[in-house]
Amino acid sequence: MAYTPALSDRPRVLVVGGGYVGLYVALKLQKKVKAHGGIVTLVDPLPYMTYQPFLPEVAAGSIESRHAVVSHRMHLKQTEVITGRVTSIDHANKTAVVESEDGEVSFNVPYRDVVIAAGAVTRTFPIPGLAEEGIGLKTIEEALELRNTVLERIEAGSIMPDGPEKKRALTFVCVGGGFAGIEAMTEIEDMARHAAEHNPRLKRSDLRFVLVEAMGRIMPEVTEHQAEWVVEHMRSRGIEVLLNTSLASAVDGKLDLINMPDKTPAQSFETDTLLWTAGVQANPVVRNFGFELDERGRVKANAELRIIDADGKPVEGAWTAGDVAAVPDLTGGGVGGFCVPNAQHAVRQAKHLAKNIYAERWGVGQVEEYKHKNLGAVAGFGINKGVAKVMGVKLKGPLAWLAHRGYHGFAMPTVERKIRVIADWLLNAVLGRDTTEIADLETPYRAFRTAATPAPKPKPAEKKAEDKADEQAPADSR
Repeated sequence: MAYTPALSDRPRVLVVGGGYVGLYVALKLQKKVKAHGGIVTLVDPLPYMTYQPFLPEVAAGSIESRHAVVSHRMHLKQTEVITGRVTSIDHANKTAVVESEDGEVSFNVPYRDVVIAAGAVTRTFPIPGLAEEGIGLKTIEEALELRNTVLERIEAGSIMPDGPEKKRALTFVCVGGGFAGIEAMTEIEDMARHAAEHNPRLKRSDLRFVLVEAMGRIMPEVTEHQAEWVVEHMRSRGIEVLLNTSLASAVDGKLDLINMPDKTPAQSFETDTLLWTAGVQANPVVRNFGFELDERGRVKANAELRIIDADGKPVEGAWTAGDVAAVPDLTGGGVGGFCVPNAQHAVRQAKHLAKNIYAERWGVGQVEEYKHKNLGAVAGFGINKGVAKVMGVKLKGPLAWLAHRGYHGFAMPTVERKIRVIADWLLNAVLGRDTTEIADLETPYRAFRTAATPAPKPKPAEKKAEDKADEQAPADSR
């Protein structure tokens, strides 16, 4: 149904996507654009930005789920926020088609400048059973589902007799040895072992954790020596790390692994919990926007963060940044000559992009090229455990864990959210880890509907049997 809601008629900077780039561009521009008689409009299917580096800690219960997201409406008070999705763009006429999240209405949104900040989605492969059995870790909902699945399987496994079903329930697998996979696997292992210690029917050794990585090493962002230390550390905690190994099939929870690169059969076992963190890809929605894409589906851009055409010339009024953009890395450190898709680049590109738009449109400052040298990498592996390389300084153990929390606590957008996250950490330090499972998230109305549904009346034969039983019951039991 075509419908046009009440939108501002002021000159518009349209921001497509509300993740790192979208949130920061809107934060930095909303007051400035308003002061010049314009407006910033942000469109995203979700009403919040997710700080993805915190998803492993949300899955492990170290951070409350709502504190790892930033509400668009709460923090973008001078931005026109639309919870929906941009389905197509006609840049020649400076118009975007926006569809409501429920798909019921669609309308045109005119703009003067557009920022493509649609981010990335989980990259998967056509592996049999993966779509049905796997779970990703790109959204806050997936982190919650992972947490509850692990805790539910631990509880269910604790009442099962020894055998294949119990082993399946208590086997937890992650495919992907990058930062997301390593942090998720170690955080979940830390939480699961803690939960098992509080269940007298289980031993820590009943739980099995398996990390599968197709390459010969993990975590390419850190040094090879640090990566080897991480593998040793994980194995010392009882986590099986299978390098040069890939997933061939996951049908009905039966995992068939193969050796790389000859693809000969490796292990086979069953699991109820399969986490997939084997990379990301540019959001495929940009294929409908009419801009030039590279071979990886990213929007082509120059170092000024302008979208470029097939001849490499800037497209007037079109900008991009973050995971969805192929931005040249002028430091020479990026893979293939482009900035790697991580939060560090996305946040800095967003702030730089906001300055460039302001300079281009209102002549305040100069349009400059984006150039940022990676400051390093930090990773947390559960309480008091981690690895880091910060400005060339290598850390591991508790110091790296503190560096991890310090960096991400500082990087979390908005002061309000920083306070909430730090409060979560302090409460956990004082009160201990919370391993409470929130049940029935997928069927939240089950209890009410069960109570509101009348019990079926007994059949005549059943009624007679009940009456006869009542007659035969001893008098003192009536």
